[in-house]
Amino acid sequence: MARAMKVAIVDDEADMRQSISQWLALSGFDTETYASAEEALKTLGADFPGVVVSDIKMPGMDGMTFLKKLMSMDSGLPVILITGHGDVPMAVEAMRVGAFDFLEKPFNPDRMTELAKRATQQRKLTLDNRALRRELSDGTVLMKKLIGTSPVMERLREDILDLGQADSHVLIDGETGTGKTLVAHALHAVGARAGRKFVTISCAAWSEDQLSAKLFGPTEDGQLPLVEEARGGTLCLEDIESLSHPLQSRLLTVINEQGTPPETRIIAICNEHAPDTTLENVLRSDLYYRLGAMTIVLPPLRTRGEDILTLFTRMSEQFAEEYGCEAPQVTAQEAAQLLQAPWPGNVRQLVNIAERAVLQNRRGSGSIASLLMADNEASGPALTTEGKPLKDYVEAFERMLIDNTMRRHKGSIVAVMEELCLPRRTLNEKMAKYGLSRADYV
Repeated sequence: MARAMKVAIVDDEADMRQSISQWLALSGFDTETYASAEEALKTLGADFPGVVVSDIKMPGMDGMTFLKKLMSMDSGLPVILITGHGDVPMAVEAMRVGAFDFLEKPFNPDRMTELAKRATQQRKLTLDNRALRRELSDGTVLMKKLIGTSPVMERLREDILDLGQADSHVLIDGETGTGKTLVAHALHAVGARAGRKFVTISCAAWSEDQLSAKLFGPTEDGQLPLVEEARGGTLCLEDIESLSHPLQSRLLTVINEQGTPPETRIIAICNEHAPDTTLENVLRSDLYYRLGAMTIVLPPLRTRGEDILTLFTRMSEQFAEEYGCEAPQVTAQEAAQLLQAPWPGNVRQLVNIAERAVLQNRRGSGSIASLLMADNEASGPALTTEGKPLKDYVEAFERMLIDNTMRRHKGSIVAVMEELCLPRRTLNEKMAKYGLSRADYV
């Protein structure tokens, strides 16, 4: 079950601290109390996983000073202030400083709960966004997100590390849902520009005039055009195939003016083009050769073999933790169906099915096979997949079973031997065969 978000309660009156704490605890919050602002500041800090409820009138450091100190540490921390009737003007000033909201004594406990819920929702969104930004700037984290041990994924990670260190522009192509935006972020994060700006825009999301203004200026809001904002860093152009010929010409001019090595690296992502065409047909030839000096083509999921089972397991475990329930156990038949599915939506489709499988499992109904069938019917004519020898399906299922069991028992060899009825030597041989190491689960 997902952990409840914390509420730090700061009040010099013990009865008030206790009553607020009890009420919020009954409403499902994880509360902690402090008798003074000074005491609270010893614990609270940037990225505190919760919100603060504080009285304004306190001896020593008052609530207003406390608020200002909290805002200087973390301006995104929601602070709810409790005020007496005569302190309302001060509370209004506190809202200007950065308080989330205030409650006037005597307050309705249900109103307190409502404010705490809204504040924790805002806090969760803030912390999630921060975590995402950190991930997108951390090459190690991003590379770990490129899950899979298939040869095509091993080669993809090597290509990212190699091309990430280069200065040339990069063109990323591949079917929809294969993770092209993630790869673009990884290319930036593992290279020399990692500490600089990564600016991204979808060329398909704007009209030609809007896109022209956003990329090259002049902008209506007075902000820098994106080619200037990204200067020295990376400019990521998604849906490059949607860029009109006049704008392709302007982009080419910008590229030519930069010289070699380019001051700003451009990563162009192609998200869709007709099956019988290539990007070389879609883009101006001179622009194509400038952007396509280095190219990465992401592999479709159906070519990645047992990575499919690994991905499905990881995604279903994540969703199970999020929804507070058990992940579905994949049978041998379902494993074969997952491996044989055409996956027209690639990893994005797999993530969607994993989430729905977890929700089905929580209700105690449905099957993975039915989800696959419904998805493939909805996506129209299926792509064909090549048949594999029975041995490949058996080995993929066996690896998934050992991997799942090791993960569940946190690397306990004895527990895994007992559950799978395997002698230690046999288990060791199979783990070596499938590239599994106990150290990865402890």
